[in-house]
Amino acid sequence: MEKTVVVSVERRLAHPLYGKQVSRGKRYQAHDEENEYRVGDLVRIEETRPLSRLKRWRVLELVQRPE
Repeated sequence: MEKTVVVSVERRLAHPLYGKQVSRGKRYQAHDEENEYRVGDLVRIEETRPLSRLKRWRVLELVQRPE
């Protein structure tokens, strides 16, 4: 997967019946032209035209890099 990053998006919502906080997640494959992002980086992605069979997103910017 050259020039590709897998971005995990997690959101927390209340359970419809019990009200407890539950986390739901989804994974997106995004295009990274310079191969500059690493595991643990917080990035912003945007939707784009289909680049491959699974890639419909591209990385816009680095938000935060872990220390």
